[in-house]
Amino acid sequence: MILETDRTILRHFENKDLKDLNEYCSQDGVGEMTGWQHHCNLSISKDVLNKNIQNGNIFAIENKENNKVIGHIAIHNDSENGREDTKELGFVLNLNYQNKGIMTEIVYTILDYLFCNGIEYVYACCFQNNRPSKHLIEKCGFTFEQEGTFYAESLNKTFKSFEYVLNKNDWKLHKH
Repeated sequence: MILETDRTILRHFENKDLKDLNEYCSQDGVGEMTGWQHHCNLSISKDVLNKNIQNGNIFAIENKENNKVIGHIAIHNDSENGREDTKELGFVLNLNYQNKGIMTEIVYTILDYLFCNGIEYVYACCFQNNRPSKHLIEKCGFTFEQEGTFYAESLNKTFKSFEYVLNKNDWKLHKH
């Protein structure tokens, strides 16, 4: 799958993406806001890149302006109930590209794609202290469902989280 937005191309990761992936994954706070330790060396990024290349559900976010990978978005299967008609989103973006509407553009494109291809529900979660992600999720039309907790193994820490859901019918109303 390759999807395009006005400013980005969503595609599978490639070996050439190592330097770009390392750049945003080594930024202090980027990984910690999603449950993983920021990368302290290229070797960690290389391992993650190899896993991302093998995982067909994780997409590199390539900036059309400079062909640089500036983040990634994951479309996971339903982790709670294993429903075929349900997906979960996870995303991260280079700090230098945040607060420009890029991730909103990407999430809208992903939601359009999923809801046009048999998906009825999409979940998105964020840590309660991750205000930018909370704002983005709500801006994209997701509805708060419940509070939860998430144990981040690499950080050896449990975070309080907000869990949101968006169904296909609400998406149609939100878009128009």
